[in-house]
Amino acid sequence: MRTRVRGWRWRRNSLRRRSDVVEAWTVVVFAVLLLLGAPLAGALTGWWAHGEARRIAVTQSEDRRHVRAEVVGRTPDTLPAVQAGREYTYRATVRWTEPGEGPRTGTARVPAGTRPGETVDVWFDGAGRSVPPPTSGTTVWQHALTLGVCATAGSAGVVLLGNAAVRRAANRHRMAEWERAWARTEPEWTRRRA
Repeated sequence: MRTRVRGWRWRRNSLRRRSDVVEAWTVVVFAVLLLLGAPLAGALTGWWAHGEARRIAVTQSEDRRHVRAEVVGRTPDTLPAVQAGREYTYRATVRWTEPGEGPRTGTARVPAGTRPGETVDVWFDGAGRSVPPPTSGTTVWQHALTLGVCATAGSAGVVLLGNAAVRRAANRHRMAEWERAWARTEPEWTRRRA
């Protein structure tokens, strides 16, 4: 029959060693770090990431302009590429009308399968280069959430590894204390001289 005594490391008894008390306190510290510290680190990281991504999205929105353009022709010798991780695009010559300036022609990335004569949405930066659309609010939140979750998991992993290292060291010290105690007690039990 096995009996488990809870909290024995906190109560005074003849079996408790200094390493038991240290281990009991480290369990409390690591529990607090795991339950409060890791989520707090994740929340702070997510908040910071959201602010940075939002700032970049605002900068992109100010610098980029949306144009409805007609595809005039495909630029020769261009291979399809993935734009912003969503769809395959290729470079094509497009024509659009600027308000107050008249028609303009340029090269932009258009969705794969677009034929000449079709109208597409194109984004240009301040220098007139074709760029992807500005970062959306959903993408900002996804970025912040991903970084927050990763920071929480990383913090929890560090706390758990630290807990394992402290417990291993405490167990090694406990065994050394038990060896010293047994070296003092064994001669009395076995009637053998040390």
